[in-house]
Amino acid sequence: MIRDLTRPNQPVIGVFLGGKDLKAGRISNDKVEQYLEVEIDNTSSEEIVLNQLIDAISQLFTPDIAGIGIGVPSLVDVNKGIVYNVEHIPSWRTVHLGELLRKHFKTGVYVNNDANCLAIGEKYYGKGTKYRNMAGIVAGIGLGAGIIINNGLYSGSNCGAGEFGYIPYKDRNFEYYCTTGYFEIKYGIKPKTLLSRAGKQDKIALAILEQFGFDFANFIMAVMFSVDPELIVIGGPIASFFPYFEESLWKTLNSFPFEKSVENLKIEVSSNPNIEVLGAAALYFDAQRNN
Repeated sequence: MIRDLTRPNQPVIGVFLGGKDLKAGRISNDKVEQYLEVEIDNTSSEEIVLNQLIDAISQLFTPDIAGIGIGVPSLVDVNKGIVYNVEHIPSWRTVHLGELLRKHFKTGVYVNNDANCLAIGEKYYGKGTKYRNMAGIVAGIGLGAGIIINNGLYSGSNCGAGEFGYIPYKDRNFEYYCTTGYFEIKYGIKPKTLLSRAGKQDKIALAILEQFGFDFANFIMAVMFSVDPELIVIGGPIASFFPYFEESLWKTLNSFPFEKSVENLKIEVSSNPNIEVLGAAALYFDAQRNN
């Protein structure tokens, strides 16, 4: 674990809001000492969803809370805590989330997107504690990355850093070829079925994932050209497929023009089941570090 003055003894609350699923935890001494998971009515009005979020946080909140971190699958104005066009919550188009929660709970609130939360969570609590420069990739329905540079989270001017999925690739972009939806679109097979068949060493399933490894390696090359990380941590549903496309991925990465970058790169799969709430909580620590 990172041990420094940015890690107070006071507890911190981390919240991940992923459409219907809301996960929250009270983190103290690097452990989730209290956890809750609730289903919210994500199709309701902005105010109703906000109140459901406040109710969940209130179950964990006490006066000694040092701060609240919120992870949301959307574009975020990190400085102002504004979320835009939140995935799976249609009513949340422009929500001043940080300001609203600060007024209610009278404590610091830090908001960022899901990929950035994965990256900073792995940095503070997971596979990235020993690395200064790394990336956390969230790959499932969508595709994005969080970037850690010199031990700190880099979000960019508009929280757009790490959106490598939108880079053009072949006739579409990386998000089209490197997410779970591609299995259904291209091969007409559901991800769970593909994973099950791969586990039984089905030759067709393994061939599909071998090709996927080639495409995903090209995506990782785009990350390498941009930030040259020491470590990449893969999270989200695609992480379950990694053992079946890992060989193809590394074989393709060997064509990367900078040999030392490949030689020194580590690729891991996120394994902490609470990394979403831990990552949200870690937004607080990253903010204190920057201050």
